[in-house]
Amino acid sequence: MSELRYNPLLGEWLATATHRQDRTFLPPADFCPLCPTKPGKFPTEVPEPDYDIVAFENRFPSLKRNPDPPAIESDAIYKVEPSLGVCEVVLYSPNHNTSLAAEPVERIHKLVRVWRDRFEALEHHDFVKYIFIFENKGEAVGVTLHHPHGQIYAYPFVPPVVAKELIQTEKYFNENRRCLLCDVVEKEIDFEKRIVASNDSFAAYIPFFARYPFEVHIATRGHLQSLTDFSDRDERDLASILKQVLVGFDRLFDRSFPYIMAIHQRPSDGGNYDHYHFHIEFYPPMRTAEKLKYLAGSEAGAGMFINDTLPETTAERLRGLIEPVEWK
Repeated sequence: MSELRYNPLLGEWLATATHRQDRTFLPPADFCPLCPTKPGKFPTEVPEPDYDIVAFENRFPSLKRNPDPPAIESDAIYKVEPSLGVCEVVLYSPNHNTSLAAEPVERIHKLVRVWRDRFEALEHHDFVKYIFIFENKGEAVGVTLHHPHGQIYAYPFVPPVVAKELIQTEKYFNENRRCLLCDVVEKEIDFEKRIVASNDSFAAYIPFFARYPFEVHIATRGHLQSLTDFSDRDERDLASILKQVLVGFDRLFDRSFPYIMAIHQRPSDGGNYDHYHFHIEFYPPMRTAEKLKYLAGSEAGAGMFINDTLPETTAERLRGLIEPVEWK
């Protein structure tokens, strides 16, 4: 059973998805459902002995193309809707023991093009209002399958974090006739101390307002709203800077670095979002090699984050681990 329930206190939708309790949890490598199906072995989600990059619909989705009716009826306070939407899984590699950071930049470039392809395909559905591409990496952020993969959620509404960004960027544009993220990127590049990597198309930085010690944002230097606005050069440059940042993360504590990667781009509801700006946000839970950044009372209960590091200091440390990318 899954459905969408409205929180009238926050003005936000959430999903109930009771069937997800039964999803696969940290299986041994020999029984990974995301590996290729090997001859004579148990069948996996990919019925081929090998693959490159694969996208398919999640077997345990929070949102469904043809959802069941809700378990209860809406009333004046509690609104309920069917869990309409699409949830996809994107497998980065057939290799169970790799990660996006460990893959060559050419594969990351191919993944960027897959993201674009799926964005274009999903936004043709009338019920899709926002397409969220993301990756959960590492048990520290709740990953249940170690095989390198990301996910795509096609929502029937604009989710609250992006909705708030849209409000703020539209307000800034109306007051200044300029894009807020364009000005943020320009300010970070001019200041330099929070920049960790840059190229012709993108800047990666630990923002002035970072909530996590090693929170990194990657934003387009040009004013672009979504992956569909990218040129071939933009796609290559995004692959390059992703490779640099991901490898830098792994070098911080000499381990495969956990994170949430969230790709923020314009909604797909047909509205005018010229004031919005494509960017990627990384939320790594590590604050030291041994300590996690937990969301405690102020963060979880009040929504005010407390960062016990300085972005200028953590950016300097991460920047020192960034190296040029070599394309074959």
